[in-house]
Amino acid sequence: MGLLDGRVAVITGAGGGLGRSHALLLASEGASIVVNDLGGSRDGGGAGSSMADQVVEEIRAAGSEAVANYDNVATVEGGQNILKTALDAFERVDILINNAGILRDKSFPKTEEADWDSVIAVHLKGTYCVTRPIFTHMKERGQGGVIVSTTSTSGLLGNFGQCNYGAAKAGIAGFTRCLAIEGKKYGIRCWGLAPVAVTRMTNDLPGFDNEAVQEKMDPSHVSPAVLYMVSDLSKDKTGRFLFAGGNRVAEMKISMADGFRVDSGNISAQQIAENASEVFLPDEEISFM
Repeated sequence: MGLLDGRVAVITGAGGGLGRSHALLLASEGASIVVNDLGGSRDGGGAGSSMADQVVEEIRAAGSEAVANYDNVATVEGGQNILKTALDAFERVDILINNAGILRDKSFPKTEEADWDSVIAVHLKGTYCVTRPIFTHMKERGQGGVIVSTTSTSGLLGNFGQCNYGAAKAGIAGFTRCLAIEGKKYGIRCWGLAPVAVTRMTNDLPGFDNEAVQEKMDPSHVSPAVLYMVSDLSKDKTGRFLFAGGNRVAEMKISMADGFRVDSGNISAQQIAENASEVFLPDEEISFM
């Protein structure tokens, strides 16, 4: 008996990398899968059906159910069609994993408007376009659900050359926190996932281009955290963010120092400087490997 027997999961960008890994694991635990993938390149160019079709074939060969969808997540019509694919095939959606993404990494002065707009469109607008119809479906169906949206350490902590990507991923984090508050009333749990894995989007980045790291940071090490999020193992949790990669899973959250207060009047800039040790949290080196 699987953790997800009888449930239906929509996974965007599931034609490779993390999305494929999530799809295979959730299917092995009993879920029926809608494999969405536009089939484009890492920077968002092009399209094709072969990537989604191949994952569907893998799932079916293992004895589970799956259908493919090739819509663009960055359009409202695409999001609606993804839901329609799920309803036509399986009559409902219980789980959504917003995973689709592209990269156009450049230092900020070299980031053209097209580089900014395309990354924001796929990651941030795409999360809106797919989530809105599926969240509405879950609400109207009245049986709850789980939505996992993929953020990033680049959005939560920052990274050189990824202002466009980091802005989109930070936006997804804010979206997730707000949606979790709205979803509680309807039994819809919302999670943020900050994965670190070697995929076609990351395999040539500094630090990811050697065999030992690629083995340790295989996408399959991330997917068990997703399974935990979407299963009843975490049924009491929502609005949380998990880092997952390698041999580590850890909650990530915004922290706030105790700060300092004055009894009356406005705090001056000089007082802030004088009480900096209370205002600021200690600097901390964070390693993801």
